[in-house]
Amino acid sequence: MARVENWPQRLMTLIDMARIRPFIWGLHDCPTFAFETRMILTGGEDIAALWRGRYTTALGGERVMRRLGWSSLEDMGRALLGEPRPAVLLAQRGDIVLADTGLGFGICIGSTAVGMAPEGLVVVPLTSCQLAWPI
Repeated sequence: MARVENWPQRLMTLIDMARIRPFIWGLHDCPTFAFETRMILTGGEDIAALWRGRYTTALGGERVMRRLGWSSLEDMGRALLGEPRPAVLLAQRGDIVLADTGLGFGICIGSTAVGMAPEGLVVVPLTSCQLAWPI
């Protein structure tokens, strides 16, 4: 999928905006942030519309995920994004990652990844991520 013109600047703007927005289940959480970032960087489909606003708790998010046919975040990523890169360390800036740290989905920004967690925007080492999907 091709990225839009000026995608690096857009990525940094999205991260700056996420830093000041509060975490809200179903509206501004890990999958919503990651998939909305993908949409803005590629001009692609709004995949987050499948779950946006349909839950207000972690348990509600799990229920919606199961109703959509996914048993895990990895299943969700594979269903929506296809096969991940062969190795997470092949991730490039802007790619979607899935972290082992409880972060869930995030965005690669080099040797680290950013994503939304209940405490706000968090940064984790790329080595703590298990999968990466190109955008």
